[in-house]
Amino acid sequence: MKWAIIGTWRMAIEGVTESAVDLNNGAFAGDAIEKAIKIVEDFPYYKSVGYGGLPNENCQVELDAAYMDGDSLSIGAIGGITDFKNPISIVKKLSENTYNCFLVGPGAEVYAAREGFQRENMLTDRAKKYYKKRKNETLDKGLSPYEGHDTVGVICVDKNGKMVAGTSTSGLFMKNKGRVGDSPISGSGFYVDSEVGGAAATGLGEDIMKGCVSYEIVRLMKEGLTPQEAADKAVYELDSKLIRRRGKAGDISVVALNNKGEYGVATNSEGFSFSVAVEDEEPTVYTCNKMKDGKTIYEIASKEWLKAYADRIKAPLTFD
Repeated sequence: MKWAIIGTWRMAIEGVTESAVDLNNGAFAGDAIEKAIKIVEDFPYYKSVGYGGLPNENCQVELDAAYMDGDSLSIGAIGGITDFKNPISIVKKLSENTYNCFLVGPGAEVYAAREGFQRENMLTDRAKKYYKKRKNETLDKGLSPYEGHDTVGVICVDKNGKMVAGTSTSGLFMKNKGRVGDSPISGSGFYVDSEVGGAAATGLGEDIMKGCVSYEIVRLMKEGLTPQEAADKAVYELDSKLIRRRGKAGDISVVALNNKGEYGVATNSEGFSFSVAVEDEEPTVYTCNKMKDGKTIYEIASKEWLKAYADRIKAPLTFD
């Protein structure tokens, strides 16, 4: 069986690269997913996930995450948890529960403390500065605060054919306290079935959850579509439906992987990237072009693009 791992965005590449080594040595998909996402959660310059994630309207970091086992279909999920490190590890543990496997807010925090997970303030000084800058811009210039909502979603198949999906995010920047998007919701932000494949989504959760896009991709793969065909079809149809019924569609991007190690991606927005490693393909970052005529085109990220990305996320914050 061929192993493979794919994650949303450039920010996943370090985790994908390290987990690829483990998978090549026979690691369990669930451990590979946890490791890959923890690396993203722990890096302070990724402002939409974990430590350094951008805060809500009250300058408080609320985190959402989910984990799904493709063999048993077991799910663990949390929404709006504060002051705990590595929510992906918390939801992986939660997935062992028969009941009470989706916890939110204070309930999720009580569970995490009881299970011995590390309590830590996730709000960094850099995130505070960014919050102040954007709040001032929003009040003074009438700009929308809702940006920086890039979920890390990872799908994996190991050498034994076991599949797992995981997601982690701090959600919309300056969101209302208690807001939860698609990321921890089964079928919307993620879904995986080891007999077929899996998918994970990133973008505007309020629109993604209107189409249960991750489940739809897995359903289409079960009908015989390739991951690329299924991803394109699901995103194109949801994008078209939202535009027809509501006049516009928010950003919707997905990654998909089947149990053969074949992958696909789709996006209705500009600037989406993804990270992937397969048994016969080195860890690689790709950039995507916005869907045209129902098709998504992607290419290997150039050295110039990768350098510009690294420079941008670490650039000093300036105030007008």
